Amino acid sequence: MDPAGWTFVILGLAVVAFVSGRVPLALVSVGVALALWATGVLTLGEAFAGFGDPTVLFIASLFVVSEALDATGVTAWLGHQVVTRAGTGRARLTVIIGLLAAVLTAFISINGAVAALLPVVVVVAVRAGILPSKLLLPLAFAASAGSLLTLTGTPVNIVVSEAAVAAGGREFGFFEFALAGIPLVLLTVAIVALGGGRLLAARTAERLADLAPDPREHAQTLRDSYDVDLDTVRLFSVREGVAEVLVAPRSRLIGRTVSVGMTTRDENLVILAVRRGDDDGPNASRETGVAGALVLQAGDAVLVQGPWAALTRYAQSPDVIAVTPPQTLQRAVPWGRGAKRAIGILAVMVVLLATGLVPAPVAGLLAAGALVLTGVLTVPQTYRSISWTTVILIAGMIPLSSAFVSTGAADVVAAAVLRVIGSGSPQVALLVLCLLTMVLGQFISNVATVLVVIPIAVAISQTLGVSVQPFMMALTVAGAAAFLTPVATPVNLMVMQPGGYRFGDYGKLGLPLMVVYLAVAVLYVPLIWPF
Repeated sequence: MDPAGWTFVILGLAVVAFVSGRVPLALVSVGVALALWATGVLTLGEAFAGFGDPTVLFIASLFVVSEALDATGVTAWLGHQVVTRAGTGRARLTVIIGLLAAVLTAFISINGAVAALLPVVVVVAVRAGILPSKLLLPLAFAASAGSLLTLTGTPVNIVVSEAAVAAGGREFGFFEFALAGIPLVLLTVAIVALGGGRLLAARTAERLADLAPDPREHAQTLRDSYDVDLDTVRLFSVREGVAEVLVAPRSRLIGRTVSVGMTTRDENLVILAVRRGDDDGPNASRETGVAGALVLQAGDAVLVQGPWAALTRYAQSPDVIAVTPPQTLQRAVPWGRGAKRAIGILAVMVVLLATGLVPAPVAGLLAAGALVLTGVLTVPQTYRSISWTTVILIAGMIPLSSAFVSTGAADVVAAAVLRVIGSGSPQVALLVLCLLTMVLGQFISNVATVLVVIPIAVAISQTLGVSVQPFMMALTVAGAAAFLTPVATPVNLMVMQPGGYRFGDYGKLGLPLMVVYLAVAVLYVPLIWPF
């Protein structure tokens, strides 16, 4: 079999693996790179070139920037503005939540934006007497639209911008995507606000406590669980917090007598309350005769207060088991420690990207390094913040995209498309490519889909002798229209359980949106970026 044939076989097997959902995405991606080498389609260096690609480094650095905004409470602060100002009307809430999600997504990852806003939206829905299912899917769809506002909105934007340069075109400006993104955000928000009431099913969500580590909700839970006056204690602030831990089996704490007001030995945390089981009641005494005192046994609960860093160290001790990790609660405190530094570094990165003073990967890596050097994030935090599945997925699929070009496979597909539609209308070719992208994008990653379709689009644009820019921008729009299935994007899946959605719920609202996105990609994009 010739190299082009092997490329088609490897693509087919990859699509099957993606759709099945039984093989981890990262494993599929690495398998693609290995298969391209094993079949002789690419050399070893070419097969793994994606792991050193500047685009991959830039995307990894953006996860770090996103983590900084989340960990310092910037996203929580924005979310709480919704809680206090949005009111109780479903349509008004949908508009405000949708616009906020779009703006957040433009500057941090779409997954990070939705993860930060999801618990806030649930709180808003409960307080307004609205089922969360009426707001969570609009949140995910609006975030997808917001990914088209800036270069950093989604990895797809970065990929198509680099592909345009490689095909002899030019890179897209940082805010140039907004020319297509702003109309799509407005249309998306309008559709979900006006049609969401009829098109979204009324589903029962999970309990709020299982979803959102909101400090105020958590504080109320602690007050209900422990017979101690916590109203006089500032439970959660920028510098300090509260953690509930359980004494672990074989803990060194077993047998020690503790009481309210004592401090822990290593971290000097203040003990606010102790508890042993519901049968004994809060602050039950055992073997001490002193109210609020306990001779600790495995499973006893202890409520401690202190600086966040000390709480984190204490919760990670093998002697205790944290009920809720302190890091999770800390990031829910609005405008926390390091927020101003994180915002400042983000602003500098945006300026560097918008002005083109340095290449995009350099701007991203400088921002990530500055966040560590200024103490906003620790080195372990930066490693944990990166979605390695996404990074490996892109790194492994880039060689497949290259193989489509080098083996002539893209020319084969392009020629087949042109034989069917003729060679007179680039707009019809654009329509076919966008439909292909949308169909594949409902079942596999939109990044993987776009990487496969890019070389075909480039080959068609070169055959027709037209600009590659409208093809690349249209692919971005089509790639964002992953609305029909819960597995189309991580954010679709993220809202499924808390919203109580079923598989068919996505298509009712998603299909009208896909028609709009297709119209924008095929009719509007060529007006702004002419053929």
